[in-house]
Amino acid sequence: MPKHAITLIPGDGTGPELAAAMQTAVEATGVDIEWHPVEAGSDVMDKYGTPLPDTVLESIRANKVAIKGPITTPVGTGFRSVNVALRKELNLYACLRPAFTLPGVKSRYEGIDLIIVRENTEDLYAGIEFEKGSDGALGLIDYLDSHGASVARDSGISIKPISVEATRRIVRFAFNYAIANGRKKVTAVHKANIMKHTDGLFLAVSREVAEEFSGSGIEFEDRIVDNMCMQLVQKPELYDVMVLPNLYGDIVSDLCAGLVGGLGIAPGANIGDEMAVFEPVHGSAPRYAGQNKVNPTAIILSAVLMLRHIDEREAADKLLAAVAAVIREGDQVTYDLGGSAGTSKMAEAIAAKIAVS
Repeated sequence: MPKHAITLIPGDGTGPELAAAMQTAVEATGVDIEWHPVEAGSDVMDKYGTPLPDTVLESIRANKVAIKGPITTPVGTGFRSVNVALRKELNLYACLRPAFTLPGVKSRYEGIDLIIVRENTEDLYAGIEFEKGSDGALGLIDYLDSHGASVARDSGISIKPISVEATRRIVRFAFNYAIANGRKKVTAVHKANIMKHTDGLFLAVSREVAEEFSGSGIEFEDRIVDNMCMQLVQKPELYDVMVLPNLYGDIVSDLCAGLVGGLGIAPGANIGDEMAVFEPVHGSAPRYAGQNKVNPTAIILSAVLMLRHIDEREAADKLLAAVAAVIREGDQVTYDLGGSAGTSKMAEAIAAKIAVS
């Protein structure tokens, strides 16, 4: 059995205890992993002068695979998201976020099985912004005014780039994922009726790529994003794999998490041609740090995605089955799932299920 070197980023807030729970569950599968822990997040700002030290990027580039706990992102002020920085620095252009029903999790729906494929490098999340009153903002406003577009001079401005090549590779990723995982349909989600030259480009390129896969047996369609949100609430069973630009992908993936019980059970993966970083979708919940009470399901399900990525599919299946069994039984689960177990006890229960499987 091969040994896998994997970078471990515990994160901050509740991240370290969640990462420890994930390790407990993964190690029970018997997969030979050599963990390479590195520090990132708000807790290391004083130590390194940055929330993303070079050692983190160096470790991921060496190992090609990483898993991380949640990291706090300040709202409105402070450093930019470490999560976004990792995706950009490592060219992790595809964000994969499955949303599926787990019996035992309270939800208004049954039988949900959706895959969100989100473009990770462009759109409004590219971070090309101009602060209100800055030379850049005022210069851009003057330029736009000279071309007949009036923008208030007290505006902050964000730029929304969407390119042919980035769109082509994310839509191809969605089709290839669908083929490899026995899915049936890809839906491109956009706002091309309003944003003709950005979302319009995304839609046009999506259609071109769909033609490349016309003999694959994968159906293709498109939906306007606001209509997509309504349809997901009304009839989610009609959808399968969805591919979206960055911002819509973030919003719709949270909506889909809501369909199956919330972010506490929402796994995620950020994948490029050479490297991949796996992470739960939820935040760091710093007010619960150190209390051993937060739900570890999302990071453990992210580890399921990681095990599949490193071709340890049998172990991934065992881990997923153990998570499902523990949640279905409902005895050793955290408070948000209706139980009284702590983070570590739930992870131990999952590990015990694997041991007897």
